[in-house]
Amino acid sequence: MKIIDNEILIIHRAQKGDQKAFKMLYDANVVSLFRFMKQFSKNSVEVEEWVQRSFIKAYEHLPTFRGDAKFSSWLFRLGLNEVKMDRRRFAILPIDNSEIDEMSSEEQNLDQFDCNDMMKAWLGELDENKRMVFLLYEVEGFSYYEIAEMLGFGESNSRTILTRAKQQLKEKWKKEIKVP
Repeated sequence: MKIIDNEILIIHRAQKGDQKAFKMLYDANVVSLFRFMKQFSKNSVEVEEWVQRSFIKAYEHLPTFRGDAKFSSWLFRLGLNEVKMDRRRFAILPIDNSEIDEMSSEEQNLDQFDCNDMMKAWLGELDENKRMVFLLYEVEGFSYYEIAEMLGFGESNSRTILTRAKQQLKEKWKKEIKVP
């Protein structure tokens, strides 16, 4: 996620219909949103659709953005809602980690979440809330408060979920390397 100088000013300009200002918001957030959403599907086309719909919703609802949270937090929440709506709409089961994604070199540059296949598989085994909180905190660098705002639960709940996710990953790691 790129830092935008004068983000509030840019948001106000975008709210007044300035297309260049919205493009600046798009450019600053598209890679991190894609990378994050890529953790919920191996299908790049599906992820691109989620990202596109997230930005369309952001554009449509930008006049209602009050600035209580960072723009990126608000956008990620819209993105998470797209994932959840798609899952409900098509009754998609949790991520299937059995197939390895064949990514183009351009997509590999976008996928900066640098971990091995085993870690990706373990993340895929976490329930959706644990996986989302872990990725938002550890990979995207959001605070507990921002995560709570995005996911609609308390800050302390964010901490608890992250702790449980880390514990579950630690147990898998210990089992894998056979630590007593």
